[in-house]
Amino acid sequence: MIPDAKLERVLDRYHAIEAQLSSGSTTDFAKLSKEHSQLVAVVNAIQAYKTTRSQLTDSEALVADPACDAEMKALAYEEVDSLRKKFAGLEHDVKLLLLPKDAADSSSAILEVRAGTGGDEAALFAGDLLKMYTRYAQLQGWKTELMSLSESDLGGVKEAMLAVEGDGVYAKLKFESGVHRVQRVPATEAQGRIHTSAATVAVLPEAEDVEIDIQDKDLRIDVYRASGAGGQHVNKTESAVRITHLPTGVAVAMQEEKSQHKNRAKAMKILKARLYEAERERVDSTRAAERKGLIGSGDRSERIRTYNFPQGRVSDHRINLTLYKLDRIIAGDDLGDIVDALVTEDQATRLAAEEMV
Repeated sequence: MIPDAKLERVLDRYHAIEAQLSSGSTTDFAKLSKEHSQLVAVVNAIQAYKTTRSQLTDSEALVADPACDAEMKALAYEEVDSLRKKFAGLEHDVKLLLLPKDAADSSSAILEVRAGTGGDEAALFAGDLLKMYTRYAQLQGWKTELMSLSESDLGGVKEAMLAVEGDGVYAKLKFESGVHRVQRVPATEAQGRIHTSAATVAVLPEAEDVEIDIQDKDLRIDVYRASGAGGQHVNKTESAVRITHLPTGVAVAMQEEKSQHKNRAKAMKILKARLYEAERERVDSTRAAERKGLIGSGDRSERIRTYNFPQGRVSDHRINLTLYKLDRIIAGDDLGDIVDALVTEDQATRLAAEEMV
């Protein structure tokens, strides 16, 4: 049973936030509104849990009542059995909702894909991953924007940044960070030999203005002429932007847009995400422990998944999951099977750790 005191603390916090928001006296309206919306699901689950518990107690008392006739007892037994199953499910749901949350879980994200070892084949694979995530995001109802793209000679992807906007994007995509390995016969292979190549994926939570404050004095902004394909425009206009955060040395360059203003806005978005993630890693000691856990670190040096084309299988090495539907996964249609399995395993691991405390 979940301690009532724990449930009441959540309910008290929810009602306190409601009172502050309705009074209009708060200066942290955006922050409190966000917390309020996150607590709605928890409060609804707690109320359903408490109602079902009360119904179960009443039904069990009826079964134990010696004055109750046989027909009534039979009905009560059926109700108790049904309520016990319902209560167990609600109890599990509430426990999950009460788990400590990553502050960035509700955030949108910036997903970076880079070709790794394997030359042109690695770039082609990186392009496949970019399409996979774009399709998966569309199926989730999220909005995507290609922030930057550097292509290889064969049409693959050397490096790309994809902004994915929506509620809870980071919570689902954060386990995609790491090294993705592919085993297949490259289009450039005349002998039909299987090659192994790799691409890296990094998922950064998108920082909101209320979460990170960057001072103008801490920035150096350089503008220059864009390079590469683009015709006469890139040779005559200083539209490319490089923003350097002086205290940390983190720099972001952007030249995708013809407008210097748009390139600057994109560069700032990526810079905020990188600084936000760096700060989270610095202050959150539990994150370091999680990196050694079952779900893995998300570190780019860690091989997390293998896509084996000859056998038509995808294997996630962190949870020993192998699915034989590579075509649907790489297309993005069934990537959710892996994403959901990772989220579920993470929840189970954290729930077990919480119950041991």
